[in-house]
Amino acid sequence: MTRVFIDGSAGTTGLRIRERLSARADIELLTLPESERKDVRARQGALNSADVAFLCLPDAAAVEAVALVENPTTAVIDTSTAHRTAPGWVYGFPELGGRRTQIAGARRVANPGCHASGFVALVEPLIRAGLLRADAALTCFSLTGYSGGGKKMIAEYESPERSPLLAAPRQYGLTQQHKHLPEMVRITGLETAPAFCPIVADFYSGMEVTVPVFARDLKGTPDDVRAVYRACYGGPVVHFDEQADENGFMSAGSMSGRDDMQIAVAGNADRLLLTARFDNLGKGASGAAIQNMNILLGIDETTGLTI
Repeated sequence: MTRVFIDGSAGTTGLRIRERLSARADIELLTLPESERKDVRARQGALNSADVAFLCLPDAAAVEAVALVENPTTAVIDTSTAHRTAPGWVYGFPELGGRRTQIAGARRVANPGCHASGFVALVEPLIRAGLLRADAALTCFSLTGYSGGGKKMIAEYESPERSPLLAAPRQYGLTQQHKHLPEMVRITGLETAPAFCPIVADFYSGMEVTVPVFARDLKGTPDDVRAVYRACYGGPVVHFDEQADENGFMSAGSMSGRDDMQIAVAGNADRLLLTARFDNLGKGASGAAIQNMNILLGIDETTGLTI
């Protein structure tokens, strides 16, 4: 029986992880009374009693929580931004070359950001294969459901008195300083950050990340791009689909409620649209965290996932 503690289980990501793990017979969830949920000593005891600890906290609180872990056998999976580019932490996207083995032997795993997961999945294999140069100037458009903004944004969108502006998609990250950009650069091997356009829309969950690429900027052909994705993403969680559109459309909600990710290539011989679709709360957050835990435990990585 694996003992698991979720520090920050009241948040959106923590609640989803707890919901998934509560149904598993191989997991013992360590919980604290509501009165002790923010008590440092109580949290420290739970963290050090766990085989696996999930941190579902703001960045500063996640750093403080890691400092409380003294048990060398406790594996920590941090879902915050705090450690995604930090030394000593493994980036928890197992489908990238060599990452699955690194995760299996790690004690510190940084769960990827939701937008970053799609961008990294699309760009890293192409740079590694030599089809894209590291100095490529890329753009990225990412549509997300409002649950990605956490409890406050969920309440805002679901309020009867909400602003009429919420009925239309809203672009944000306008200063080009989005918190996912550092990992998008570091993990892919890019030399400069992409022009990043995240957009939140009036649907609960789902994500569609698109990277447009001119064929003239490739060191190869569109078919070479497809071949790389075909070789990298044969499942079980991330899969390349030859035909992914819905009669000429691609819905950002097509993977809602799931924990897998679909990779697709559209466009023509001159201009390509590289697209990753997944659930921002699934492969973009809680599903990815559970997948990483499964790999750490040496069991089927899809255990408890919806794919």
